[in-house]
Amino acid sequence: MKEHTKKLEILRLLSDGHFHSGEELGEQLNISRAAISKHINVIQSWGLEIYKVKGKGYSLSTSIELLQQELVSHNKLPKPEVIGVVDSTNQYLLNNMTSLECGQSCIAEYQSAGRGRRGRSWVSPFGGNIYLSLYWRLDDGLAATMGLSLAVGIAVVEALENLGCRDLKLKWPNDIYWNNRKLGGVLIELSAQSGGAAHVVIGIGINVDLSERFTTEIDQPWVDLTTILGQNHIRNKLANALLVSLEETMKEFECFGLSRFVERWNKYDNFKGQEISLQLGNGTVTGVCNGIDAQGALLLINSDGLTAYNGGEISIKKQ
Repeated sequence: MKEHTKKLEILRLLSDGHFHSGEELGEQLNISRAAISKHINVIQSWGLEIYKVKGKGYSLSTSIELLQQELVSHNKLPKPEVIGVVDSTNQYLLNNMTSLECGQSCIAEYQSAGRGRRGRSWVSPFGGNIYLSLYWRLDDGLAATMGLSLAVGIAVVEALENLGCRDLKLKWPNDIYWNNRKLGGVLIELSAQSGGAAHVVIGIGINVDLSERFTTEIDQPWVDLTTILGQNHIRNKLANALLVSLEETMKEFECFGLSRFVERWNKYDNFKGQEISLQLGNGTVTGVCNGIDAQGALLLINSDGLTAYNGGEISIKKQ
């Protein structure tokens, strides 16, 4: 990460959205104007638009809110690690799992290899969204993780509602929707041995201020918080709200499992009562979505009756 130190310092200076000359930037960072130019070229590959104007210098297309540990932190959890550039926040915690304290989290400005469900990539431009991961240890083992992604989805929705979002919905098993457009998602990754504790990494991605330039990289309708709320510079506030909600949810989940969350999930279910298609590994089934059961499986009604579908290989597409 040290190789990005100067680039992050440049972005700190440019974050106000004003023009700064190459000479000014070079003097403040004690590097040449040529080095500034090279760093700017790399920064642009992180998904940022930077204006270069002769006689004025460099400016971001808009001001950005950089993450600050003191604003993100939640006093009931270890202090989150704020990272400038990382391959994936989930992978970062997975790589360091043996040394983590339960409740440790990290949040990044930019992911070079952000991951979504079923191996999909997650569009992760610098400073525009939330890329947050949380480590949790469940002493009751692998069985205790059943339905966890559903509970976490509810935690995310409740955090967003506390910021003023309305009309939020959930798409089984782990996507957050607003008016049939994707706002965010959850990716659960875990490590567990028979008879041992389950070590869980919970990844959350939320679109906060995502440029229309990325539409071609996203394979479905999407929306961001800036559009929903009409507010800018809310990433620190949102990250803190997420950690507060996650801490409460994980404590509740540890005690009661999914039982406390089924009714809440069904209230938020974006497809309940609608005809949907389920794409399975070996084909597709259709029917009417009837929410989830006590184990978190999706319930589908069709000519075969009521059938429960479980497992990470199922995706849902509205017909």
